[in-house]
Amino acid sequence: MSSASTHAFADQEEFRFAPLTVDWLEALLPIEQQAYSHPWTRGNFIDSLASGYEAQLLLDAQGQLLGYFVAMPVLDEVHLLNITVAPAHQGRGWARVMLDGLTLWARQRNARWLWLEVRESNTRARALYEKNGYQQIAQRKNYYPAVDGQREHAIIMSKKLWP
Repeated sequence: MSSASTHAFADQEEFRFAPLTVDWLEALLPIEQQAYSHPWTRGNFIDSLASGYEAQLLLDAQGQLLGYFVAMPVLDEVHLLNITVAPAHQGRGWARVMLDGLTLWARQRNARWLWLEVRESNTRARALYEKNGYQQIAQRKNYYPAVDGQREHAIIMSKKLWP
């Protein structure tokens, strides 16, 4: 993804993608902790970057962090590992912008499929994914940690990019 171009979206806000680097973790980790009951750790992000996964930031025109995603390419597939919109910017279409950016990146690498897991209880995210062409494929029982030591099922979703 190119960080050189700036785009306008919805209410004409400008944004751009930029590579996620270790230097951004101080700004990113508080967002991750606000957004999730079981957030990724600094180590999760560092391991993803060290593994060469696609990790992109979504920034506004002033360079403020709106969101980010991390995706793992495997053969002709891409697995979305984390996509987060900063809580202060949720509900404004930024997740869709990042999903579109991920789809474009995956297609440029000739990926045939996009895959992800989402908490069964996260109906808002599931609806967004379905609206963006993802289909529910299966369920992983007791996949996610939940409150009080419980576990929550994950819904596996995929999107076909090429025939």
